[in-house]
Amino acid sequence: MKQYRFTYAQKLHGKNLFTAVYQQGQRKNCGPILVVATPNQTAFNRMGLSISRKVGNAVKRHRIKRLLREAFRLTQNDLPTGYDMIVIVRPHPTLCLADYQRILSDAINALHLRWEKERKKQLKQENKQQ
Repeated sequence: MKQYRFTYAQKLHGKNLFTAVYQQGQRKNCGPILVVATPNQTAFNRMGLSISRKVGNAVKRHRIKRLLREAFRLTQNDLPTGYDMIVIVRPHPTLCLADYQRILSDAINALHLRWEKERKKQLKQENKQQ
């Protein structure tokens, strides 16, 4: 049975974790959001949000946060696992939940493909060195 929860362990928190993802992560721009992701050592994804005041007033920013958390919660079982990601929101008119789900899913799947290509390159280089 699939779990549709967004627990405390799935939230990316702490300045050190955010800094590590920003420095080591790959970036994917998908419309009004930018996703920065890096592999982690867990069997699940962790997500952090970054929304500046340029997006809008507190009510609008909080609504977008809720929609993005809900989009992540509902699509987490369909996404590749083992990534720390930061979702950076740019100014835009508020979208519906389905649009955020699609955008988030597209971005994470694209980043997963990039990381897989990079892992294959590293394995080839290691095999050549041996």
